[in-house]
Amino acid sequence: MSGYLELFESGELRARRDEAFVRLEDCDLCARRCHKNRVEGEEGDCRTGVQARVSSHFPHFGEEDCLRGYAGSGTIFFSECNLRCVFCQNFEISHEGEGSAADGETLAAMMLGLQSRECHNINFVTPSHVVPQILDALLIAVRGGLRIPLVYNTGGYDSVETLRLLDGVIDIYMPDIKTLDREKARKYLNAPDYPEVAAGCVKEMHRQVGDLVVDAQGVARKGLLIRHLVMPGSVEDTADIMRFISSNISKKSAINIMGQYRPCGSAGDFPEISRRPSPEEMMSAYKSALSGGLSNLISP
Repeated sequence: MSGYLELFESGELRARRDEAFVRLEDCDLCARRCHKNRVEGEEGDCRTGVQARVSSHFPHFGEEDCLRGYAGSGTIFFSECNLRCVFCQNFEISHEGEGSAADGETLAAMMLGLQSRECHNINFVTPSHVVPQILDALLIAVRGGLRIPLVYNTGGYDSVETLRLLDGVIDIYMPDIKTLDREKARKYLNAPDYPEVAAGCVKEMHRQVGDLVVDAQGVARKGLLIRHLVMPGSVEDTADIMRFISSNISKKSAINIMGQYRPCGSAGDFPEISRRPSPEEMMSAYKSALSGGLSNLISP
């Protein structure tokens, strides 16, 4: 049984929701810590006020095997983002805000609708800036019969304090560790402190849920699944990330080394990343993982 059901029964889930909304009044929910009063309609650095906005929701068959199973991962794509990655493949959603406002009832209905379509999980995509809204909708969805695992699908620029509000709520954490190089983080993510922030957050995620656990059908039930999008010209950066995971998280960590980078958004303004990673770079990424004792490489 998902932990959020026990938290609902004890009243703790409501208390977590209430605490999260208080923090919206002087917002420090993500690593930006913009301190805007989003309850009063101010928009934070995420360009989002008190109400979440959703671009789309549907059973996703393009996620990892262990998430999509036979019926798909029930994804909810939130609009806007607290990162400003120049190469974002969802540029229209994350930078331009494509999507519609969704209150708690609407979000809960999305969750329940995806469950009714037999999705294996509810997959919150880019959730860092809308944790209070997710908790609010979850209270409604549980009363409506929600029972399936929850996935927190993030770019890794979260707040450890906010993640602690999700302890026992989220079943599967899926961060993308993009880089541990401060200059690349500044240049390509507009977040020079991203390396230390992401490192701390992934440690907290693993503390909460441990290594990935799958059922007899190979579908994920709980744990940490780490993504790493291989960037062109970043062989050593990838090696640093694999060493970090091996030394600081777990050698049993489930990792998806992703090769689908392509120059989207404004990546064309940066010649060094305006190409796909080469086969040699991808091979080097896999070798970095294996040389660090990381053998649980997940199929995309």
